[in-house]
Amino acid sequence: KRMEKKRKRNQKAERDGDQKAKSVPVAENLKQQPFPSHSGPTPQECLDIRDTLLSLHGLPPELAKYRKSQQTDDTVNPEPPETVLDGLVRTILSQNTTETNSQKAFVSLKSLFPTWEHVHDADTKDLENAIRCGGLAPTKASCIKNLLRCLLERKGKLCLEYLRDLSVDQIKAELSVFKGIGAKT
Repeated sequence: KRMEKKRKRNQKAERDGDQKAKSVPVAENLKQQPFPSHSGPTPQECLDIRDTLLSLHGLPPELAKYRKSQQTDDTVNPEPPETVLDGLVRTILSQNTTETNSQKAFVSLKSLFPTWEHVHDADTKDLENAIRCGGLAPTKASCIKNLLRCLLERKGKLCLEYLRDLSVDQIKAELSVFKGIGAKT
């Protein structure tokens, strides 16, 4: 059926005297403006609109991973860099769910409980509700609470930054003591 439609279009074009457009070399194509008869918007106007939208709405989360962090001396990054503990909790939240849902769960968790001390002190049901959108909330909440409790007992603070100085085997050994953290995590 498709072939027949295509054949009919070609026949009509031949009857009307139309000829197929000859392909233009890529180099020539790149020099041409897409709408030469339109005077705007200019490239600068497009950038201004983009900047206005970003200032109003922020960078969409799905595009954040493509943005290179370029800091200069006069700009300050409003978000602190991700900690090892952030990464481990993100990994726990990513189990048996999509990346989108695990990201939503982490954002929800951090918006309700800005520090790991808040998470540690929170009621388990409140933690479950915060991460419910990521699925398996009771299991993941229990794992996170256990991780924080054990970390506080073993190290006296809720911080895993010391892992950065260890070898991979040492890191695996350190993390394996936490219930719910295994080889896949």
